[in-house]
Amino acid sequence: MAPRKKTTVEPSGRVTRSSARVTRSGTRQAKLDPISPPMKKAKKSPKQPKAKTAKPSSSVPVEKQVAETDTKSAHGDGPKKTIIVEHCKQCNSFKTRALHVKQALEKDLDGSVTVVLNPDKPRKGCFEIREDGEDGETFISLLDMKRPFTPMKELDMDKVVSDIVDRIKA
Repeated sequence: MAPRKKTTVEPSGRVTRSSARVTRSGTRQAKLDPISPPMKKAKKSPKQPKAKTAKPSSSVPVEKQVAETDTKSAHGDGPKKTIIVEHCKQCNSFKTRALHVKQALEKDLDGSVTVVLNPDKPRKGCFEIREDGEDGETFISLLDMKRPFTPMKELDMDKVVSDIVDRIKA
């Protein structure tokens, strides 16, 4: 809604109306107005150079580097396995199932396994749980799913997690 116009009565008896409208030309005139004191600009401090963050020189993602450096389990009874859960970012149902699998595996296997979600860019319509490495076992692989993603939604995630735990312990 536009601002109301102000009405003033001059000494000669004439009524004038003025609005509170501010335009670009009006602001220029206000800057040139000798009645108001000129505004001083705040001094800027000199720019400091930003600290550069060191990027890893290799093309291996950071999650994989962390997994490679932490190869011993917390109990020290052998190498720590890495499970990769690749899930599509198209729908939130992929993410909720992937987080459920991650939490359940970490709880059931007590630190003898590292679960990584999407170390690389995920494929479209993909939900895959696999072991890391060239000879890594693929536990579940649902690829190129179309909406409404019924193959993934029909899965019982608790049963899938228990099957994965049994295969890893064996």
